[in-house]
Amino acid sequence: MKRLVILGGGESGVGAAQLGKAKGFQVFVSDFGSIQKEYKDVLEHYEIEWEEGQHTASKILEADVVMKSPGIPESVPVVKQLLSKGISVVSEIEFAAEFTDSKIIGVTGSNGKTTTTMMVHHILKYAGIEAVMAGNIGDSFAKEINKNPDYFVLELSSFQLDGIKNFRPNIAIITNITPDHLDRYDNNFENYIASKFRIVMNQSLSDYLIYDADDPVIEAYMKSHKIQSILMPFSLKNSLEQGAFYKDKKITIINNKNTIHMPTSNLALEGKHNIKNAMAAATAAHLLKIRKETIRESLECFHGAEHRLENVLKINNVHYINDSKATNVNATYFALESMNVPTVWIVGGVDKGNDYSVLYPFVNEKVKAIICLGTHNDTLFENFESMVDIIIETQFMSEAVKIAYKVASAGDNVLLSPACASFDLFKNYEDRGQQFKAAVRQL
Repeated sequence: MKRLVILGGGESGVGAAQLGKAKGFQVFVSDFGSIQKEYKDVLEHYEIEWEEGQHTASKILEADVVMKSPGIPESVPVVKQLLSKGISVVSEIEFAAEFTDSKIIGVTGSNGKTTTTMMVHHILKYAGIEAVMAGNIGDSFAKEINKNPDYFVLELSSFQLDGIKNFRPNIAIITNITPDHLDRYDNNFENYIASKFRIVMNQSLSDYLIYDADDPVIEAYMKSHKIQSILMPFSLKNSLEQGAFYKDKKITIINNKNTIHMPTSNLALEGKHNIKNAMAAATAAHLLKIRKETIRESLECFHGAEHRLENVLKINNVHYINDSKATNVNATYFALESMNVPTVWIVGGVDKGNDYSVLYPFVNEKVKAIICLGTHNDTLFENFESMVDIIIETQFMSEAVKIAYKVASAGDNVLLSPACASFDLFKNYEDRGQQFKAAVRQL
C-alpha cells in the first residue's frame, strides 16, 4: 500500500486525505500549526491518522508521495528534507487531477480570477452543462473529484500551480499579472510571473490559453517564451483577428473566423475590469460552443463574488460598497476607477510593499476623504495626505464606518477597498468584509 503524507490540515489537505483514503493510500496528515475542529472531525470519521503542532520526520520521510498545502513554502525544513531524498512533493491540484477524466478549465491571475471562475461556472450551469467549481474557491478539488462532472472550473493560485507536474487544463485563463505575494518569491517578480504561466506548461496544441492582451507583463512573457496552446487573447484597447475585444459597447469574439457579437449594456456587473472578466468567461463558453444568447443571458443575471465591489446598503442616499477582497493595489485601482461619484475611501492593512502612485489620479479626482484602517498607516499618510482634506486613522472597523457616515454626503459612495492584506486586525479578508457589512447595518 502506497503511503501518502499530507502537510497541512486545512481545506486542501483534508480534501486530499479523503481522496487518498478512497483510492487505497495509507494516509498521514501533519500540520505544524493547529487543525480546526471541523477538519479533525472529518479525519476521525475517515479513520485517518493525523498530528498537529509538529512534523514528525520519521513518519513523513517514509512517504511515497507528499501533498503539500499551498500555504506552506518550499523553504520549510521538512519540505527541503523531502526534496533532498527525492520524494515527490505535489500540490492538491496535481494529486487530485490524476483521478478524473473530466475536462478542466483553469483560471489564474493576480486579480479577477474569483469573479471569472464564478462567471465561467455560472454560464456552464446556465447552459445545462454539468460543471463543478473548486480549487482556490469553495471546496477543494480533491474533495469534489468523485462528482465526476463534464467540467471542473478551477480557480488556481500561484502557490497551487507551484506544486504541479502533469496537471493540464483544456482551457487556461490568465486574467492579469501584477506584483503580489512577492515575499514568497524572494521579492522577484519574474519568479511570480513564471508561477502563473505554469498553468500552460503541459497544454497541448489542441488546448486553449485565454489571456489579457492589454497586460504588458503577460505580453512580455509570451514574446520570450513559446506557448504550445491555441491563443485566445482579449482586449479593451484593440480589435483582434482572433480572440475577444470590446468596441462600441459590444463584446466581439472570433475563433477561426466564427464571429459572435454581444451587447454589454445590460451586464449585471459594472466597471471595465468586469468587461474583461466577462470577455474571458464568454470566450471560454464560446469555445465550448455554448449559444450566444445563453452566454449573454447568463452574464446579465450574474451577480459576482462576495467582498468584491459588493453593494451593501444605501443609507441617506449614500452607497456603502464592500471590496474587502481588494488585497493589492491593482484590485483597488479597478475599484476606484469604477467610482463615478465623490467617494469616502477606507484603506489599509498589511502593506506588501505597495506602490500607490498608480492610484493618485483617481484619489485626486474622486476621493473626498480617506480613512486609514490598519496598525501601520504611515505610508498611506505619506502618499495621500496632500491630496484630500480629510485623512483619519483608526484600528476599528465600527469606528471607520461611523466616521465615513459622518463625512459622506447624499449622493456619495463609501468604499472599503483596502489595497492591503487583512492580517493585522482581521482573520482574513472575509472577516474584514463581514465586519464592514455588520457595521454598516448597525448605522
